[in-house]
Parts: sequence; structure tokens; C-alpha cells
Amino acid sequence: METKPRALPSALATALAFGASGAVLVLEIVALRLVGPYVGVTLQVSSSVIGISLAAIAYGAWIGGRLADRFDPRALLAPALILGAVGTAITLPLVRWGGEVLRGGAAPAVLLLAALAVFLPALVLSTIPPMVVKLQLADLSQAGTVVGRLSSIGTLGAITATLVTGFVFVAAMPSSVIILSLAVLLAVAGFALGWWLRRDLPGTPRIRASLAAVGLVGAGLGAAAPTPCDVETAYHCASVVTDPGRDGGRTLMLNSARHSYVDLNDPTHLEFEYVKWIGAVTDVLAPPGASIDALHLGGGGFTVPEYVRATRPGSDQLVLELDGGLVDLDERDLGLKPGPDLRIQVGDARVGLTGQPSAAYDLVVGDAFGHLVVPWHLATREMAAEVARVLRPGGVYAQNVIDYPPNRFIRAELATVAAAFPNVALIAPPAAIAGDRGSNFVILASYGPLPIEAMWPRLAALEEAVTVLSGAELDAFVADARVLTDDYAPVDQLLAG
Repeated sequence: METKPRALPSALATALAFGASGAVLVLEIVALRLVGPYVGVTLQVSSSVIGISLAAIAYGAWIGGRLADRFDPRALLAPALILGAVGTAITLPLVRWGGEVLRGGAAPAVLLLAALAVFLPALVLSTIPPMVVKLQLADLSQAGTVVGRLSSIGTLGAITATLVTGFVFVAAMPSSVIILSLAVLLAVAGFALGWWLRRDLPGTPRIRASLAAVGLVGAGLGAAAPTPCDVETAYHCASVVTDPGRDGGRTLMLNSARHSYVDLNDPTHLEFEYVKWIGAVTDVLAPPGASIDALHLGGGGFTVPEYVRATRPGSDQLVLELDGGLVDLDERDLGLKPGPDLRIQVGDARVGLTGQPSAAYDLVVGDAFGHLVVPWHLATREMAAEVARVLRPGGVYAQNVIDYPPNRFIRAELATVAAAFPNVALIAPPAAIAGDRGSNFVILASYGPLPIEAMWPRLAALEEAVTVLSGAELDAFVADARVLTDDYAPVDQLLAG
């Protein structure tokens, strides 16, 4: 007669179910941070990481159940924890070396990089809960109670890990530290469990030693793997690159994209073409040198706020920037000096916008991005209505948008802004408007007449030719594009084209 493996103490079984499920969710959340520098932070990337994680959980649970029926689960639990630690440790080199090869936003690259980031350790760790369940099933009449209790405990572990990682870990330490710390914690738990079970399971130390050696190699590779970040903030992998062709020139890189350019010696120097277009707007918004009140949705490298500060002394400016860590980087490396004339409010731009008084600003600049995508909640009719509310009658809204052929997003965003403003115009290169290439587009909107004629000499003098669409030409370009709303704003899908 076969002897059933002895059950684990209830507290130990609870800890294993809670910890294994929690570790998988830590991996899932941090995976989004790891892959972002290489393939961006988009809905497709998030969906890929979540989908791959769920697939790993499903396959892991199935494999764990099969193994628990064929072998003594007590002999498998400690190796599973240690193997999970190994898989966690080698995530860093897999993603960082693989990411250099898979850069870009193509769907196959996104899926493969997501798999490298989370699949192996999540699969291994997901084998643990069904093994624990098998050990605790001493009486089939209590099967529902045992399975339900351990399932709920595993879910609570996942919830706890999600909240603690999102609110504490990501803000307190780099992703690499989170990953390596988790690997160490899993390894320690595995060896402690193996030691506790040593009398029941003779002969397993050799297996644990072999796995430990592999884990040490993985941890070493992870620590030595190249990192694309100078600083990892709560939202971005950020670095500052020196321009060898211009003394004082610095490029701010966020998640591998060139986000901002700053000249430390000359804040009036504007490098990126779309920033020059916005600069032309600020130049004609009021008489030369006159102060204005400006609100910036997104700070980035603070190029435009510093330009306004230099060209219109005494202006009152407020910048709504989501990433406090990015503000710290700007102060340290890009010469940012906040003051009474340039105030910074850390937080979501839309939340901050709703707290602003009506008719308070002459200029609102929308330049908030998640990688190359305008966050969807900043691209809706309701958002545009809030911008319209805070603008004075003669004020101008300048919104930066990136799109690619066939220009589905920029057309939809123009229709959306036009639903809140009576006067709208578009600045972009002719080839981008024709749908021949991707580009930045700047949308202008106002209650009153837009200063297009006053801007045109400045735009015509730029190195890259631009077209300004308004009136019937703009209507023809927008055509029947859908107005985006809080209820329906498929920004990422429109960009995917």
C-alpha cells in the first residue's frame, strides 16, 4: 500500500502559497520596467507582459499538478524555489542583452522580450501552489476547503505583492535591485526549506548545491549585464547624453527615445524641430519680452519652460510633471532651477489640470508622453475641454503629438481638440501630412484667431520645411476621424496603424 506524503504544517503551506504567488506578481510588474527601454511602454507592451505572465502561471500550475501526482511534492518544493531564484536572476542578462537585439516596437520583438523577462521564473514558481495543495489534501471530504483556502491565500499574496511593488519597491530601488533581491530571497527560502525537510528527503543536498552554482552564475551575469539607464525613476529609464558637436548640449533619453534637448549655456537654443514650432508660438503670443502665464503638461527636459523664462522674464509658469525622479535628474544634470517664476507640481497632468483656476493662462503646452505615445487620458475630448477652461480668451493651446502613416491618431486628435475649440491648426512637415513618414505634429487651438500669420516668418526660416493646415484644408485632412472620449480612446491602436 502506497504511503501518502506527510502534510506540511499549515503555516508553512500558507507561506509557500502566499510567497510563490506574490513573487510571480513582483516579476510581472518589474518586467514592464525591464522591457520599456527597448520596446517602449505602450498598451501592446503591457498586454504582452500580462499575457505571457498568465500563460506562465497556467502552464506552471498544470505542470506542478502533474509532478505532484507522480512524485513526492516535498522533494520538489525546495528545488522549485531555488530554480525560481535561478530563473529570476538570469532575467536581467536575458532582457538586457536580448533587448539590444530586439529594440523597436514590432509585435514579435515585444512578445519575445516579454517572455525573456518573466516566463521561466513565473512558470517555475507557479508549480509550487498545486504541490502544496496536494500535500495538504489528507481528507478528500475537505478538498474544497483546502483548495479554496490555499487559492485565496495565493491570490492575497499576488495582491499584496502588486501593491507593495507598485507603491514601495519601484519607488525605492532600481529594477535590477528588486530582481536580484527577489532571487536571493527565493534562494534563501529554498535552502531553508530543504534543510528543514532534510531528514525526510536524504540525498537532495547535491541537487541544491548544483542549482545554487547555476544561480550564482545567473546573479553574476545579471549584475554585469549592461544597463541603458543612468537613472531609473519610478516611470522612466533615463539617461543624459552629451552632444559632442555643441558645448553645453545635452540630450535627455527616456526609455531609449530622444525626449528633450537642452543647451546648458543657452536656454534660447531649440534643437528639435517641433520645439522650434512651439517656440514660434510663444514668440508671437505677446509683445517681445512681455511676460505671460504658462501651464506645461509634462516637463521632460524643461526646454520650453526655460525658453519662456529666458525670452519673457517675469513670466509665471507652472509645470505638471508626473515623474519626481525626472525632476531631480533635470536639476542635477540639466541645469533646472525651480523658483517662484517656474513652479513644479509633481503628479498626473490631468489631475493637476482639474485643480487649476479657469481663464488663468495665456499658453498651455501639452508635451506629455509615455515613450512615443500620448497617454490616452490626455488625448480625449474631456481633457481638451479642461484645457479650454483654463485658457484665457486669447490664449493658445500647443499640443505635441507623434504619429506614423496612415496618420490615424493625429487626425483623431485634431477632431478631438476641435470638439472643444472653435479655432484649430496643425504644424507638420509636408511629407508627414502626406502620410509618407512619421513625425512630430503640433496642434494649435484657441477660442480666438490663431496667430498663424505672425508665426509664419519664423516657421519659414527654419531648416526643415513645414506646412500649416487650417480651415478647409484642415477639415479635409481630418475627414471623418473619430472624436476620442474618456469612454473610447484607443490611442495605442490608432498609432499601430
